[in-house]
Amino acid sequence: MEVTHEGTNDVKRARKHTLIQEYEMFRILKGESIDEVQKRFTHIINHLMSLGKTFDKEELNIKILKCLERSWQPKVTTISESKDLTSLTTASLFSKLREHELEMNRLNVQKSEDKNVRSIALKAAKHKSKQDSSDESEEENLSLLSKNFSRFLKRNRNKERYGNKKTSDFNCNNYTCFGCGEQGHIKVDCPNKESNEKKSSYKKKKGKSRRAYIAWDENEVSSSSSSSSEDEKANICLIAEGDD
Repeated sequence: MEVTHEGTNDVKRARKHTLIQEYEMFRILKGESIDEVQKRFTHIINHLMSLGKTFDKEELNIKILKCLERSWQPKVTTISESKDLTSLTTASLFSKLREHELEMNRLNVQKSEDKNVRSIALKAAKHKSKQDSSDESEEENLSLLSKNFSRFLKRNRNKERYGNKKTSDFNCNNYTCFGCGEQGHIKVDCPNKESNEKKSSYKKKKGKSRRAYIAWDENEVSSSSSSSSEDEKANICLIAEGDD
């Protein structure tokens, strides 16, 4: 019986040390609610009290407030300054923390909704600006196309105007042929081109023969004049000898 009792006391002491260590290292976990924190904390305290550990209210309340995250610091300060921790029960403290948790969740939801609304508004504004820019670019392209088309039509009108003027001005009936002297065609399209060429070649030959004949006559005249001058010189010499 004594050995069994000693064994039971050793187990109790080991269990007590483990729970005390858990109590000292107690912290709120990430994403953990106040209800879950209360369950874990109450479980540790009840087991320690069953093993003979005693706590006062102020110690438990301070431990609960210190286990919270930094985001709870404003609420922790308010509770510490407004409430007497020596008289406040752990149940009342967890109730106040639960109310603050609900308010924080409401604010977080509202903040998330506002963020989503701003994100949707920003996307809509970007889409609208992109659509406006695309509309402006389309309008610019249409105006450019209309200007180019107007220039094209104007250019074609000018071509048709001046082209018709040239074709109307180029009328063969208004021209006189330099080859035959007749109207109604030009020298390049002259139907009497061959006969005109024959006439011009005959005129050229005739002119050449005429120039040769004139040159031959001039030679005869110069030769006859030289012979007559020689005869005159001979006659003058004979007259001079007769006088002597």
